Amino acid sequence: MSAISPERFPNPSDDAPLASTPGASRAVLAGGCFWCVEAVYLQLAGVAKVVSGYSGGTATTADYETVCSGLTDHAEVVEVTYDPSRLTFGQILRVFFSIAHDPTTLNRQGSDVGRQYRSVIFTLDAEQDRIARAYIAQLDQAKVFDDPVVTEVVPLVEFFRGEDYHQNYAVRNPGNPYIGAVAMPKVQKARKYLGDLLKP
Repeated sequence: MSAISPERFPNPSDDAPLASTPGASRAVLAGGCFWCVEAVYLQLAGVAKVVSGYSGGTATTADYETVCSGLTDHAEVVEVTYDPSRLTFGQILRVFFSIAHDPTTLNRQGSDVGRQYRSVIFTLDAEQDRIARAYIAQLDQAKVFDDPVVTEVVPLVEFFRGEDYHQNYAVRNPGNPYIGAVAMPKVQKARKYLGDLLKP
């Protein structure tokens, strides 16, 4: 997790406006262990559900044991379903970069090392691609991080839902030492800084 205060992160200068009517949009993001990224996004008002899974590889290798071998091209991802009348894609990305993970470490998040832990935005359309690339450029230009952002921006080919025991993992396993050491600091950081973006 980045030690930089989320207050230093600008709002995206290129973003889609809030939709005029409620609906359901998706964002597919990889930022290290999906348990931890999921725990952050589950707190956001306007987020209907978060599903942990895999993207970037094939159906035949989309299982936890194989992905953890580091021999597939999958990344651990979360699929965030949100209401675009309450959250913009740019706001989703601001949380991704400021709280959910460190986007400057290549194929690594803390002690989790391997391509399966890489930083990726899997875009669903041209608008998401444009907003993601523009925000990365904005963060680099503003020198928010000491090091360049290494986040990949690639089109989503397919999202594979993870095993049932991975879903809502942090909430269901609060005593897990990894959750306490890695996920909960991100959850607490979100509660401290996100304010009106959080669910009651």
